[in-house]
Amino acid sequence: MAYAVGELQKVVMTYEDYLRLPNDGKRYEILEGEIFVSPSPVTKHQRISRNLLAILHQHTYQHKLGEVFSAPTDVVLSHTNVVQPDLLFVSNDRKKIITEKNIQGAPDLVVEILSETSAEQDRTAKKQIYARHGVREYWLIDPDRETLEVYKLDAKIRAFEHVATYQSDESFQSALFPGLEITLRELWE
Repeated sequence: MAYAVGELQKVVMTYEDYLRLPNDGKRYEILEGEIFVSPSPVTKHQRISRNLLAILHQHTYQHKLGEVFSAPTDVVLSHTNVVQPDLLFVSNDRKKIITEKNIQGAPDLVVEILSETSAEQDRTAKKQIYARHGVREYWLIDPDRETLEVYKLDAKIRAFEHVATYQSDESFQSALFPGLEITLRELWE
């Protein structure tokens, strides 16, 4: 815990604190030492997550590119940044970050599916944290607008650059998954 002299005391949560949180079905994350709790996702969110997981898993397995994981999978980016992205991909080049308990470091891809309770954090704090820790691509999916925003890391400045926003039934490709074309319509069904 860290305290500033003459100021209000601020409790900084760490990974060790995180491990002591209750297993109550809620989604806990630590962002810059502050704990955030999210309720269970709605069915539309889960449908999109399932569909994208199936697409990415089949392609990565078939082409032996790495591994895809879904929430709840702990990603320990630092002592005070522990997240549970909706989906993540770790390439074979970075497979050493996969441990028995969690992911120890930045995945190649993080996917967050926006919800009422998470949208602001996903677009601001988490986006900055993911970039600072070296996540190569960040996808934000908006179930209500049926859009997918793609961001790529500019490693020199440790910030994401917006590549494109895809809508409804458009298709897109990512260099992380050679030969795979994802049609967004497949995510919404």
